[in-house]
Amino acid sequence: QVQLVESGGGLVQAGGSLRLSCAASGRAFSTHAMGWFRQAPGKEREFVATISWSGSVSFYADSVKGRFTISRDNAKNTVYLQMTSLKPEDTAVYYCAAVNWPTSNPPPTYASIYVYWGQGTQVTVSS
Repeated sequence: QVQLVESGGGLVQAGGSLRLSCAASGRAFSTHAMGWFRQAPGKEREFVATISWSGSVSFYADSVKGRFTISRDNAKNTVYLQMTSLKPEDTAVYYCAAVNWPTSNPPPTYASIYVYWGQGTQVTVSS
C-alpha cells in the first residue's frame, strides 16, 4: 500500500505560480512511477504529467508543456508539480497518483494504470 497526500493548492491570479507537493508513505516509493492528474467541474479527469521511478523520464500534457515541471525527491518520498504562467483553464482539483513501475518502460499517462491516488488539492486560477 502507498498513501499519498497532496498539498500546495490554493487561489492564484492568472500568470502566477504554485508548487504542488505529494508526500508518499508506505511501500517503496522509489520504484513507483508518479503522475499528476486534474479534474475540473463537469469534466473528466485528465493527465497532466508523469515521471519515472528514477526521475530521468517525464511526460506532459500538451496543455501544460513548457509551463509545468514535475520532479521527485526519492529521499523525501515526495513528488512535486511546479506550475507557472497559470491560466484560468488550469483551475481543477489536482490528484497525485502512483503505480509500481520499476522498469525502463516510459511512465504511464493513463489514469487507469495508476493504483494509488491522493485525495486531491484544489487549484483555482482567477482571471
